[in-house]
Amino acid sequence: MINDKYYYRHWVIMGIITAVVILYVCRLFYLQIIEDKYRRQADSNALVHRTKYAPRGLIYDRHGQLLVFNQPAYDIVVTINEMSKTGGCARFCRDINIDWEYYVDRMSEIKNVNTNRGYSRYTPQIFMTQLRMEDIAQLQEVIHSNHPGFAIQHRTLRDYTYPNAAQVLGSIGEVSQNDIEKDDYYARGDYAGRDGLEYTYEKDLRGEKGEEILLRNSRGRIVGNYAEGKYDSEPKAGTDITLTLDIQLQILAENMLQGKIGSIVAIEPATGEILALASSPTWDPALLVGRQRSKNYNILSNDPTKPLMNRALQAQYSPGSTFKTVQACVALQLEAITPNTTYPCSGPGSAPIKCTHHHGSPVSLLNAIEQSCNPYFWLAYKNTIEKKGYGKNNKDFKAQYNRWRDCVMSFGLGHKFDDSDLYQQSRGSIPSAELYDKWYGATGWKAITIRSNSIGQGEVQITPLQIANAAATIANAGYYITPHLNKADSMLTRRHDTKVDKNYFRYVQEGMWRVFEYGTGRHHKIPGINMCGKTGTVDNNHGRPHSLFIGFAPKENPKIAVAVVVENAGYGATWAAPMASLIMEQYLTDTIARQDLKQRMVTSVTNPNVKKYQ
Repeated sequence: MINDKYYYRHWVIMGIITAVVILYVCRLFYLQIIEDKYRRQADSNALVHRTKYAPRGLIYDRHGQLLVFNQPAYDIVVTINEMSKTGGCARFCRDINIDWEYYVDRMSEIKNVNTNRGYSRYTPQIFMTQLRMEDIAQLQEVIHSNHPGFAIQHRTLRDYTYPNAAQVLGSIGEVSQNDIEKDDYYARGDYAGRDGLEYTYEKDLRGEKGEEILLRNSRGRIVGNYAEGKYDSEPKAGTDITLTLDIQLQILAENMLQGKIGSIVAIEPATGEILALASSPTWDPALLVGRQRSKNYNILSNDPTKPLMNRALQAQYSPGSTFKTVQACVALQLEAITPNTTYPCSGPGSAPIKCTHHHGSPVSLLNAIEQSCNPYFWLAYKNTIEKKGYGKNNKDFKAQYNRWRDCVMSFGLGHKFDDSDLYQQSRGSIPSAELYDKWYGATGWKAITIRSNSIGQGEVQITPLQIANAAATIANAGYYITPHLNKADSMLTRRHDTKVDKNYFRYVQEGMWRVFEYGTGRHHKIPGINMCGKTGTVDNNHGRPHSLFIGFAPKENPKIAVAVVVENAGYGATWAAPMASLIMEQYLTDTIARQDLKQRMVTSVTNPNVKKYQ
């Protein structure tokens, strides 16, 4: 037997067969246990995983007024494998009132695995979204009875108590492929916050999805819950959010900005809580809900007055004379002036910067703030940045300029509030020495070159939020809490101290008080309340001057700081100051006694191109 030439061949063949069997077993183990792609495909033939969407968290104002809630909404979903094999597509289009082209295009999108990577002919796919109750009431029975493969899926849409605060609240929309790839929470057809607070607090507001697992028979029909619902899960509602906004103050701000381009920002100085954040033009937030969202969004985005731009956070302006309050603080800190320093003023005949007011001379610091004296602040600025002289290659001058810049930026100017929950802020600009070197050469610029900075013109740029925060900083005598919108978010540890000694602020506060007592704000003083403020009339290259104002009240223990910007409206005392005064009155007294002034602000139009979107 041993010499049989076929004896060893027998063992070779047995070995090959054994190896093949082991290879197949290993491959089967890999496919069924390790690689779950085929298991999931098999499951999809027998099981249907249906998402249960969580209701988003509600949003309230600081007094518990409901601002944003949910209403029932519906999607039409389609399972391709269950559709009728005998046609009926044309009837389906008629029944749900869509045209044939939309149907064809939508089906092509659903079946395109390059863009719809979760596509399976055995699982429900979103066909139409964000249908309201009135849209779906008559369709539900028709779809169930006549159109196999199509079904109605329940979810919620946002609704609003007030037609206000659209830029603050934000909106929700369908997620993109990029969203899906970045966060596996999402699937095609899901909604997420696209902007505003809905975007910032998306992970809190969205909640957690649930899931229902349904069993399909051999013909592909749903026959009930798998394992009697043992493996189903219920959705968890999103977290409710209470805002710092006072909705009545927000409504007043938006009403006064009707027919105008501009913004109003109000802050509680002690906490950094934003009480109002209004931008005009604006729109009813309900316009960006439901099937009309895309159409309405296109209308807003094509409006040349740019309603989608939140001017309170994104627009950048020269602050004009409102900047003189910060300038005074910094000049005192850098010992360029004292509270008793006086400078001469020749009124409109002053040079190199003329004064726009007629008043006595010489001028003290308090009178300069009260009367908004340009020459005073030019000379204070000049003496600040030339205090150490120029030195070799202007080295000493630039070092002193950088000290001035650092002090100014410590008021929250020229940079974003990175530790805030505010959506899409602009930086503003407090120009650097490097910028001027680039423009003029290393030794080509001096104080006289950049003199416009002294009165808040030139290259100094701020956002309305930043200058409102600067007013709050002065009210606090040298510090601010990061401005924010979520009242539940404790921000008191996010305190930022300026580089100006607190003892200098009382002089600036006194000067701002005199503005309301004797200066450009005296006609808009609230009886019985000590108010502090500063008007600004800002020249620009696009028409009439911008009207600006900053202020706070009461002078002792301030409760509110306000900034108002009205573009191309004229004098700060004509528009911005009375608006700010009414905001303060509403907040501090819970009423407005000066109804004639309020009516004039609400009904006056400074820009006829501004539309009201409702």
